[in-house]
Amino acid sequence: MSTAANLVEAKPREAGDKNAARRLRRTGSIPAVLYGAGSQPRAIAVDPKQITKILHSESGHNTIIDVSLDGEQAKAMIVDWQNEPIKGHLLHVDLKRIAMDKALQISVPIQLKGEAVGVRTQGGLLDFVLREIEIECLPGDIPSYIECDVSELVFGQGVRVADLARPGNIKFLTEANLLVAHVVAIKEEVAPTVEAATEEAAAGTAEPEVIKKGKGEGEGEEKEAKEGKESKEGKKEGKKEAKEKK
Repeated sequence: MSTAANLVEAKPREAGDKNAARRLRRTGSIPAVLYGAGSQPRAIAVDPKQITKILHSESGHNTIIDVSLDGEQAKAMIVDWQNEPIKGHLLHVDLKRIAMDKALQISVPIQLKGEAVGVRTQGGLLDFVLREIEIECLPGDIPSYIECDVSELVFGQGVRVADLARPGNIKFLTEANLLVAHVVAIKEEVAPTVEAATEEAAAGTAEPEVIKKGKGEGEGEEKEAKEGKESKEGKKEGKKEAKEKK
């Protein structure tokens, strides 16, 4: 249910371009759109502090708010919003009118309760797999979260969607067999043995020696070929000098 803290005071505005939105923000308001429930969309201006407070509340964007516009109030919910990427300031928000007698399909967070036995006494680790669940219910029945009790979980056990308690007239739309949380083993890195480390070190030093030896042999062959070429050239030169003397 909405309260005075969830009242959002809105003012009509002229839909414009980015420059118009910047000018509006300089006045302390932000552009917004109010639509839904068979009514025409309205371009409005709202106080970003009011919207931010609601988004940071326990029920967050699932909070039912009262939008006051032109002397009238409409039930609505925050369905989309945009933040400035660097400082995180709120830039724009979309509000959707809702009918309190019509069911909604929304996602709500799952909140864990208790400390698992498998973590406390067996040295396991709790793996939180599914953090949101999709539900269907009337706006007045929307819970802030769905509770998941993990206190009795031992190693190898888990909680699935079908195991969750369903408060009020709430229908779960998420697949019943999906895993919510379970206790798993903590992975440990096995340290190498002394023998393995010694063998690895020996293998690491053997390779440069082979490369060095291979390179040395190649250099020897090159040197030998060069010396043979110089010897042949020397013999040719000697024969030429002897011929000239004759």
